[in-house]
Amino acid sequence: MVVGAFPIVKLAYLAVRQVSKPLANVLKQRAKKSPVFRRYVCMPPAQFYHWLEVNIKMRMLGLGKPDEVAPLNEAAASELGAEMLGEFTIFLIGAGTLLLEYARQSRKEKRKEEAAEARLREIEARLDELAHHAENQKEEINIISKEMIKLPSLGILSKKDKPKS
Repeated sequence: MVVGAFPIVKLAYLAVRQVSKPLANVLKQRAKKSPVFRRYVCMPPAQFYHWLEVNIKMRMLGLGKPDEVAPLNEAAASELGAEMLGEFTIFLIGAGTLLLEYARQSRKEKRKEEAAEARLREIEARLDELAHHAENQKEEINIISKEMIKLPSLGILSKKDKPKS
């Protein structure tokens, strides 16, 4: 039974993605515990998301643009912000993994193309060499033919043995 090469790179990517979930959870917990992180990193995107969500929902329901959107309380905003941070972390790691895989495949494809081009150049060089060799042989045949035409006049061949040209 023939087994292909084990895709160790893909396994490593899968491991990185699996590690990203606990990493995101650690970030969420730290974001909830740190007042600075909570206030300046988690809450502003959460408040913006809440404002955007309310505006879009109101317009979709045909209720028009709201005059003012009440901000989320600090606990809800920090919870939403921490959740968004965790999801963003998982997304970034997934996107990074995807980009690395794309780059790896591109390099692999480029090496394959370079090998094919090198092989083509090698074949073309060999063809040129064979064409040059054939040309040299043609010239040698012409020289030998001319010499054979001279042979009967030198008395080496009889007229009936004379080569046809």
